[in-house]
Parts: sequence; structure tokens; C-alpha cells
Amino acid sequence: MSDLTKIMLAADADGFRAAADIWASGGLVAFPTETVYGLGADARSDLAVAKIFEAKERPSFNPLIVHIDSIAAAQKLVVWSDAAERLAAAFWPGPLTLVLPIQPDAGISPLVTAGKDTLAVRMPAHPIAQALLTEFNGPVAAPSANPSGRISPTNPTHVAEGLGTRVDAILDGGACDVGVESTIVGLFDTPTLLRPGGLPHEALEAALGGPLATLGDHISTSDLTAPGQLASHYAPGAAVRLNATEANAGEVMLGFGDIAGDLTLSASGDLREAAANLFHHLHALDKMNASGIAVAPIPDHGLGLAINDRLTRAAAPREG
Repeated sequence: MSDLTKIMLAADADGFRAAADIWASGGLVAFPTETVYGLGADARSDLAVAKIFEAKERPSFNPLIVHIDSIAAAQKLVVWSDAAERLAAAFWPGPLTLVLPIQPDAGISPLVTAGKDTLAVRMPAHPIAQALLTEFNGPVAAPSANPSGRISPTNPTHVAEGLGTRVDAILDGGACDVGVESTIVGLFDTPTLLRPGGLPHEALEAALGGPLATLGDHISTSDLTAPGQLASHYAPGAAVRLNATEANAGEVMLGFGDIAGDLTLSASGDLREAAANLFHHLHALDKMNASGIAVAPIPDHGLGLAINDRLTRAAAPREG
């Protein structure tokens, strides 16, 4: 731990300022919530969010939850609704995540939303998380602060043992109250329980004044936003062809490394840069109204695994 003590920050005014400065400069800070420690980064920065996936060795661009310090902050990011107001009034701050349509000018990195038009937002109840988010005064993307597939961390030692110096700082808030992860409710045409959590189903329905649908009910698959549910996910209008060395007639080219294109994920072959550019470039190429998008081969290691996962979903046959 001697090499890691330098990244530990005290949960005081100086620690909050230092952590906020790291986020502002594009770094990663682990911080406590009422459930587990989160691995936070500025949700507006493509490179910062790409660092989350890299540090966690997260296998795919699953949507991330954005943490905010107030209802007013959430309303700047998502299209608020009466149902959101009722649930937030009843359960925020707390372990409830709401999925709503993202505001067109939200400024959130598309890596956070996995390229979809919805955003998951949560206002944590932990006083240290609240103080830190207020100090930063911006949206923070934060999955659990552990390598993917490992046990979620409930104290700073867990974070240090799992992530080491892949995190720029750990805000030491001691042990979290151990509990299940946040409940996720999608507020679509029909409010939908996307992930059970610590809030009883009955309490949510009482606050809504009506029943919650579940994923087994008749909900359009286009509305599902929980990670990894669809084989085809973020499909551009144009067909996507993978592992191409050049574009065919009528196609536009997404390059990587030595293979140039109309747009290039990373000319130097930097996978972090490629991850940060992925959704922006796919959107831009799709707007060129070509018959297809040819994509150069991406190395299948590190962040390349995540990039290839997203590209494979983009190239999958369309549902319906």
C-alpha cells in the first residue's frame, strides 16, 4: 500500500477540491456512495470516460450511470417527466437510477449512453458523494470501482487492491453501507423496472400511482436500455462491414492505424483514442448517406475488445 498512499485523499474540503480538479483535468477518482465505491470521471469528456472502460477492463461499452447532485442538475441532462418528479421526490437522494430521454444539448459523451438517446441518472445519498459532486459542479459517470467481473468494492482498500494506480485518486470515505446496487427504472411510455435493487417494487408503484412493467412484459425492444440486452445495438442507417481494408463502391471508410479512411478512429493505433472517437465517428459517417460503412480491423485486446463488441452490435442484423 505504500505506493498507493499518495493517491488517497481525505474526505475534507481539500480532498474534495483535489478530486474535483482531477475530474476537471480528465482523470479518474474513486469515491464512496451509499452502496459501493464508484469509479468516476467527467461524463462530458470522451477520453475521460474511455479511461473508465480501460481501467476496469470493461468488456463492452455498456451504458454508464451519471451521478448528479440535484434534481435541477438532472433536468439539464434528461427530458424530465411527471413520473420522474414523483420518483425523485420520493427516493432521491438514494439508490434509484432513472433512465430518461437525453436532452439534445446535454453535452454527455456518447460512450456514457452507448450511443443511445437515453441517459441513466442518479443522485446518491452518501454525504461524501454529495459534497464531492457539489464541488465538481458537473455530471460524473461512475460504475463500480473494481475490475469488471470482480466483487464490488465497499472500502478504499478494495479499490486500491483492484485498480491500483489505474485510478488517479481514491477519496477515502471509509466503509460503505453494504447493500445491493441501485434500482433502475426506465421512464418510457410505460415505467419499466430495468434492474431490481434496494427499493421495494411496491414502494415504487405507490410513488408512481400505477404498476411498473417488467422486461418480460410487452415493452418495445427499442426502449430497453439496460446493458447487453440486444444483439443489435446502435445500428446506423447504413450497413456496417467489419475488418475491411478499403471501402467498396458507395461505402464510406472508418479507418484505424495504417488503414486511412474518410474518418479515422486513431491514426497512431491508440485504442483509447479510438474508443473516445467511436460513436462520434459512426454518427458522422452515417450522416454522409452512404450505402454502407466499411470499418478497418481493430486489435482484439484491451479496449479493442470493447470497440469490437460495439462494432459487432452495430453490424448485426436489424431487429424487426
